[in-house]
Amino acid sequence: MFISIRHVNFQYTHTKELTIEDFSLNINQGEVISILGNSGSGKSTVLRIIAGLEIPLSGSITIGDKVVVDKHTFIPPEKREVGMVFQDYALFPHMTVEKNIQFGLKGLSKKQKQMRPEDMLSLVDMSNFKKRYPYELSGGQQQRIALARALAPAPSLLIFDEPFSNLDAEIQIKIRDELAEILKKARITSIFVTHDQSDARALANRIVYIEEGKITEVVQNKQ
Repeated sequence: MFISIRHVNFQYTHTKELTIEDFSLNINQGEVISILGNSGSGKSTVLRIIAGLEIPLSGSITIGDKVVVDKHTFIPPEKREVGMVFQDYALFPHMTVEKNIQFGLKGLSKKQKQMRPEDMLSLVDMSNFKKRYPYELSGGQQQRIALARALAPAPSLLIFDEPFSNLDAEIQIKIRDELAEILKKARITSIFVTHDQSDARALANRIVYIEEGKITEVVQNKQ
């Protein structure tokens, strides 16, 4: 067990009901998990809690051997070693691809900061694009750069929030297959949320079904 989420409860301010109720899940190292649910089911909130962007009412989360939140502990997002890929990719428009990937690299030598983007761009098959700007890239290419930037600091966990929602349908399947291959090569533990059954089946080792903040079923998908 690499990640342990135990009895997490969460409620947004000014709401009467719990948004997340008694959410518990164990994740093995290198496993890819999909949290699948309709809009408003709480799936994105689970990611925000794991990333440290929201504080649960109760429960605990452990990543590796480090407790990141419980009733006595709260480790801020920047110290959790969690990489995030958002729906809109959040690339800096005034920075080149190379500079986008270098942003957020801490504690590395100047040479290491120069080499890390090369390694990440090779992984996502974008080595020839390092001097381009985000506006010069297609949606699928921007997603790969966002993934490269998230992987660059070598996070313990990578999380995705509806990663294909901004892609045209004809591109979506191609990019989804590419992402599956990249995650396999990177061997990084990943969680992504989606409302699309086909996306979940194509990427995840296990699918976690969620309704109204509660897990309803966990299904083994593939090894």
